[in-house]
Amino acid sequence: MKKYLKYGIMGILAAIVSFLFLKPEKKEVKSTVRSYEEIIQSGVLRAITEYNAFSFHAQEDTVSGFHYELIQAFAKSKNLEVDIIPEMSLEKRIQGVENGEYDILANNVLKTSNRKDSIQYTHPIFLSKEILVQRKPKDENDSSYIHSLLDLGSKTLHLVKNSSSIYRIQNVIFEIGDTIFIKEVEKYGTEQLIAMIANGEIDYTVCDESIAKAVIKNFPQIDIETAVSFTQFYSWGVKKNNTELLDTLNAWIDEFTQTPAFKELVKKYNNSKL
Repeated sequence: MKKYLKYGIMGILAAIVSFLFLKPEKKEVKSTVRSYEEIIQSGVLRAITEYNAFSFHAQEDTVSGFHYELIQAFAKSKNLEVDIIPEMSLEKRIQGVENGEYDILANNVLKTSNRKDSIQYTHPIFLSKEILVQRKPKDENDSSYIHSLLDLGSKTLHLVKNSSSIYRIQNVIFEIGDTIFIKEVEKYGTEQLIAMIANGEIDYTVCDESIAKAVIKNFPQIDIETAVSFTQFYSWGVKKNNTELLDTLNAWIDEFTQTPAFKELVKKYNNSKL
């Protein structure tokens, strides 16, 4: 049983290692929002993403991930180098873009009204949905197993702090007319919460389906069959009013998402709903 907790700890350590691996020198970063022209002049694009098996993952000396490869493709098309930093905390990722430490938030970003004053969203990159993560039922009479959203009444969900999942569950509360208890988690990311469910430390979380599918092979006792939302669009984010960078990204996304290279990238990371 301890191996699942170990997996969660290793995820945190891997994020630290990958951070050091990708930053060979400690550079002083001026926290001012850069225009696209200033990015081109510097020759370096600064991006921040989430550390997980879908977006960005480091194993030994190899870095992979859907968003890692996608931001590399964008940077290459503009003759830019890219510094991409993994960060588990959603709040820190958003703050990093807001204060200009990073140019792009390059992970699964769902449009929510609470971020509209600080973040602008690119055109949609792919479609996915939010799903409930829980343990598989012990038997057909297992009362802890959630068959539908109605079964969430009086249950406690551990959700990443400030994530779109929180706002979705708040809507579910109204939809089912019952109480759902939400515990916001700042210390851990999605993969760590999934590991904690597998280990029996917590019972439920909600996350993007693409992330759950990317790690499900490591946790055979986990169930991800219950949808919490309809299929919805996911994008990247930039600082509000950084119009030139946003327009450049949108033009590239519109073109690149129609190419065979993008289709191969989708296939590679098994995100079937793009």
